[in-house]
Amino acid sequence: MKYRIIKNTELKPSALCLGGGVLCDLTKEKELFCLMDAFFEQGGNFIDTAHVYGKWLEGGRSTSEIMLGNWMKSRKNSRDMVVTTKGGHPELSTMEVQRLSKEELTADLNDSLHSMQVERIDLYWLHRDDEQREAGEIIESLNDFIREGKIRYIGTSNWSAARIREANAYAQRHGLQGFVANQPMWSLAHVDMKLMGDQTLRAMDADMLVLHRESAMAAIPFSSQAGGYFQKLADGKTIGDHLKAYHLAENINRLPVLQRLAQERGKSVNQVALAYLMKQPFTTIPIVGCGRIEQLQESLGAIEIELTAEQLKELETVS
Repeated sequence: MKYRIIKNTELKPSALCLGGGVLCDLTKEKELFCLMDAFFEQGGNFIDTAHVYGKWLEGGRSTSEIMLGNWMKSRKNSRDMVVTTKGGHPELSTMEVQRLSKEELTADLNDSLHSMQVERIDLYWLHRDDEQREAGEIIESLNDFIREGKIRYIGTSNWSAARIREANAYAQRHGLQGFVANQPMWSLAHVDMKLMGDQTLRAMDADMLVLHRESAMAAIPFSSQAGGYFQKLADGKTIGDHLKAYHLAENINRLPVLQRLAQERGKSVNQVALAYLMKQPFTTIPIVGCGRIEQLQESLGAIEIELTAEQLKELETVS
């Protein structure tokens, strides 16, 4: 396993992050423990979860956090992990109503600490933004949690580049900790966000890319394999409605380049697409949603792939 440095932190997460969205079914504890064991045994120490993961199931509990907490307690390895989760997500029945007040964040954070059976979270993400709320107010709330010893570092997910800049500028002016990492939707495949069902998601765009390149802020992208879009395209499989947002001419035209690079390396197109993210000029740790060990093994195989600057540019400039 290779490890990455998140700027302005002491954290050294593994080069891939295992997505916790697959950890929600508590009746599958044995097989999901095996999945996390396989990741950990190969050096993986970074599992992404969120307070909202599992709340869509009957009972409305944070079952992904509970699963991860039970596994860490069973394996006695929480100190070996980069413990991370997200809070501040809207209630699923009222996605238009934001939840970033100090009281709401406190409730989410305390519940996450209980579910994960830890005293402190290494990297705490805000799952959504509330652009009607001053960025400085949010930074102040999060720094209170840092002073209380409940979290070490803070990050954003689904925030715009402008709001991240605003928040970090406030933090710098007031001697506070700012955001050290960002979780956008990002993969080699361009996405038409108008076709996404959840309009509160934020994808990597040109302004955000400038932010990361200029600041060297770490990016931890979700949907990093675009739901397997390129592999399905390469295999001649039907592109389902859930992938229509990726089924664009520029992605179809990108496939031959991706296939050539994959063939030259004896790798899959999915692996080369992941390698594209990991070879960015700033720390990028893709989140991979692997529900089975064989999927995990394939994703881990992307870590050793080398791509030159010219090959990255070739993949990016296809239109």
